Amino acid sequence: MQADLLDRVRKLLAKAEDEGCSAAEAEALTAKAAELMARYGIDRALLGALHPETDKPGDRVFSLANPWGDIKRHLLAGLATALRCQCVQTQTEQGTRLHVFGYSCDLERADILFTSLLVQMARALAQQAAPGAGVRAWRRSWMLGYCAAVVARVRAAEEAAVASAPAAAPEAGGSSAALVLADRSLVVRRQVAAAYPRLRKSRITYSGNGYGAGYREGQKADIGGAKLRSRAAGAIGG
Repeated sequence: MQADLLDRVRKLLAKAEDEGCSAAEAEALTAKAAELMARYGIDRALLGALHPETDKPGDRVFSLANPWGDIKRHLLAGLATALRCQCVQTQTEQGTRLHVFGYSCDLERADILFTSLLVQMARALAQQAAPGAGVRAWRRSWMLGYCAAVVARVRAAEEAAVASAPAAAPEAGGSSAALVLADRSLVVRRQVAAAYPRLRKSRITYSGNGYGAGYREGQKADIGGAKLRSRAAGAIGG
């Protein structure tokens, strides 16, 4: 059943991304895809509570190169966190990497979302009329606004799925979804602490006035696609 939900997400988004689909139809399809993606995450978590072998904690390392490597990492970290993963940015001889910890289901969903949204963001940015001066700063602030909007939408879909889950789920041995997710979050935090016992927080900053335009564009993006996976890391040009 879980695989069927994810397959439905991909089919809905394929329709939403079709050139013949109207804006209204695409918006409705995208909203349904986000809802199903969130439900898929809850279902996998509840099943994993009863059968741990079906969804185990793990980690993935992402090397996201320039141009705009910091924006790519910012988008991935935001999406992964909204999907109940935790991220650590590290500096290596090969460059900056993002180490993402979480359960396999959530890592998979974060990868799918990031891949699609990175391509969508690049396409949308290419269609924007940037100001004559300070173009790079404008593009940077636009992309950060876009990232903020899509992450907020993903987080809202996840929260709605948790709120609509049964108070006591038989598939989780009678535990509530909120309790199951809290237990999983603790496991992930322990993963991170074991791998990185000494961490410090950082934040990303921007200049330029494109943030609001980017945020508005991010509110319209598809939030569940798995298309163009192999092209994602290099989707945004300078």
